[in-house]
Amino acid sequence: MHKPLVSLAVLKAKPGQQQALKAGLLSLIEPTRAEPGNLDYVLFERRDEPGTFYMREAFKNQAALDEHFATPYFQRFAATADALLSEPLQLIFLEQVSN
Repeated sequence: MHKPLVSLAVLKAKPGQQQALKAGLLSLIEPTRAEPGNLDYVLFERRDEPGTFYMREAFKNQAALDEHFATPYFQRFAATADALLSEPLQLIFLEQVSN
């Protein structure tokens, strides 16, 4: 039995790009949740640091994550990332240690 691939994506908006980044990230939610390999996809914004977003993600396996990255809607978002992000997207992989 394979463990799911769980991660947090950290995305920090450039000054003036907070709403555009938020809209772009929100547009990924519905289609990503419909992917057969997706288990969890939830967007958060830091209360104390507006414009810093965290996407909690879980996919069945690496292949499912790779398929997500290849989708047209993710590729459209990725094409805008340089204009929206103040630093490169950080993807932190997590290992679940409790229920």
